[in-house]
Amino acid sequence: MRRLQFNGTGSGGGGCPGVHEDLDTGEVIVHGPQLTDPGDLARLQHLGEDEVAVVVPRNTLVDFGPRDETPRLINAEDEFDQLFSAFKHTAWRLETRRRYASDEQTAEWAQFAAGRPIEWDYDDAWCRNVREQTAAGKRFERVRLIDSPATRGQLYLRSNSVRNCAVGEDIRNMSRAQANQLVLPDEDFWLFDSRLVARLIFDDADTLTGAELITDPAVVNRYCQARDAAWHYALPYEDFKIDET
Repeated sequence: MRRLQFNGTGSGGGGCPGVHEDLDTGEVIVHGPQLTDPGDLARLQHLGEDEVAVVVPRNTLVDFGPRDETPRLINAEDEFDQLFSAFKHTAWRLETRRRYASDEQTAEWAQFAAGRPIEWDYDDAWCRNVREQTAAGKRFERVRLIDSPATRGQLYLRSNSVRNCAVGEDIRNMSRAQANQLVLPDEDFWLFDSRLVARLIFDDADTLTGAELITDPAVVNRYCQARDAAWHYALPYEDFKIDET
């Protein structure tokens, strides 16, 4: 069975044309209304007896056909941090991982692991920037996937949500089972202004090492579709019931 990725769809011609891509071979599968007029078929070149011609709007191929693009990679330090002040309107995050190694290196994690109340710093660099950007009318939004039962890392981030939302973020939760039903990407990413994706790269120890920047409109559009679906179904973190068993 092929491992297919849905690239997108266009409307027109009494059907629903769509484009899929085989993630292993790079081949493209296109479907749409079948071309049936004998005169039109007679003018097609190299159409085999076992082949079917379909009609697809030009924009569907332009918008959703694959492109060869060399990924632009950035490190997890200064270059990545600059994205959070340079965006114009929205910074949106999907968090899919069960553990983030960077969390476990903090004093707040030590307090959490010891069962003590966490003394969050509301004036660190992240909080100061969120307050500054949201004061200018920008938005920081996240959807965090939660397992059943939740992992220790996910329980820790539930407490983190209180702090981050207090300084201006909007954080929502969704079960991993529902995310799978919606076929959301199984990867972490930031989406800036619906035009730039930073796909986060982690090593085998769950440490963030950098990000791949994506600006291809067709690819960015797929991440926008994932965002729209996730944001529609996710619940505010305070309303989401977490399984702690």
